[in-house]
This record gives sequence, C-alpha cells and structure tokens, in this order.
Amino acid sequence: MARGRFITLEGGEGTGKSTQARRLAERLRGAGLEVTATREPGGSPGAEAIRRLLVDGEADRWSPTAEALLMYAARRDHIERVIAPALASGAWVISDRFLDSTRAYQGAGGGASPGLIEALEREVVGALTPDLTLVLDAPVQVGLKRAAGRKGGEARFEGKGAAFHGRLRRAFLDIAAREPERCVVIKTTAPPDAVAAAIWETVEARLGTPQHA
Repeated sequence: MARGRFITLEGGEGTGKSTQARRLAERLRGAGLEVTATREPGGSPGAEAIRRLLVDGEADRWSPTAEALLMYAARRDHIERVIAPALASGAWVISDRFLDSTRAYQGAGGGASPGLIEALEREVVGALTPDLTLVLDAPVQVGLKRAAGRKGGEARFEGKGAAFHGRLRRAFLDIAAREPERCVVIKTTAPPDAVAAAIWETVEARLGTPQHA
C-alpha cells in the first residue's frame, strides 16, 4: 500500500490554522481520501495529557528548554500512535502544528538551544518530514486580536507578549524561505473562503490533484 501524504499547517497565534486544517481535511475526504486530522501538542491520549501542561498556566510556567522537552515527548507519542500508523495505512495526515512550531516557539521565540532542538528533532522525528507545510501568516496584532476572541485556545502562549510573537512570525517566515521545496506561505488577512481556496490550489500544485492521488 502506498504511503499517505503528510501536510502540516504552521504559524503564529490567530492565523487560522485550526479552521483551515479542518476545512482542508473535509475537502480531501470529499475527494474520496481517507484523512486523519490531528494537532500538536496533542493528537494522542498521552500527548493530549502533556498538552494540558503546556498550554495552561502562567506564561513563565516552563523555561524554553523544559517546553522543548515536553513538546518532543508529546510529539514522539503522537508519531508512534497516530501519524506513522495512519501514513502507513495510506491515509493523508493533516496536522495543526508539527516540528516547525518547536523551532519557532521554543527556539527563535523562547531562546532554547538550536543544538538541543536539532538533536531532539533528529532522534524523535527522524525521516518523517512533512510532504507539504503551509505557513499561515498574518500581522502579529491581527493574529493576537483574533486569538483573544476565541475560546479554548492557547492562552499561555498568547500571553507571552508582542515581542515574542514578532519573533515567532519572523521565525516561521525564515523557515519557509529556507525550505521552499516543503513550505508555502499563505497570507490569512483575506476572508477564510479565499484562504481555503489558496490552500487547495497549493495542495493541487505541490501534491497533485487529490482525487487522483
């Protein structure tokens, strides 16, 4: 059986990742594909337990190094229990966040050692690189305003301040610039329907027309 495709959505707070990940998964299912829609941190029972430690509490609850270790503990469980089995079964996996969020949040944003993050990525993720990463981008203040109006978000990260979120945005755009074969930046200041259309066009261009995949 052919391996499924792995698509990740990345970006700062309030850029619309969760909404667009859900819309993309629905459209792929409509094209007749088996789709596993998931998220990070979380996505498996063990990883969801770790997620609660990461997204709740005061902004300074964890150091960036502690955060990175927790993120990668969650990611390993997520890969073993959800992502790798789904891909092996031929399903397409759509993940709201993956490894680039650790590079941006704990690395560029928080200041955790790049060497530590690279070592964790090498050991935990290995060759499981996304086939396509959609970097959703919006100005920091736009994203934070949107995030403040949602329920059940990531309040601990939202509270880290505008300077932190500015570093995040630059980090995600830098990642996309360094890895253009994998990453495509999608501006999300347009209405959601227009963003969804741009994402679908990108998926078709990069991975082929899904119903024929």
